[in-house]
Amino acid sequence: MAYNIVYKNSVQRDLKKLSKAEAHRVLKQIEEELSKNAENYPALKGQFAGLRKYRVGDYRLIFAILGDDVLVLRIGHRKDVYKKEI
Repeated sequence: MAYNIVYKNSVQRDLKKLSKAEAHRVLKQIEEELSKNAENYPALKGQFAGLRKYRVGDYRLIFAILGDDVLVLRIGHRKDVYKKEI
């Protein structure tokens, strides 16, 4: 099943923190892999219960599956992405 990728407005700020090359690589991976197999990625626990994560190198995406859409909530380095609430 192919999913539509939808981004939360704050994701644009997250991408500005990355280098241009890293941001391009992350977005390319999202469009190619996440849109096809979103349900295959691990579910999170604790304060992020009900959400899922996707790994691109040292960067993590936190997303939710809403029907036919994948809502990308946050993109960040693996050491920082889980520290703030969404």
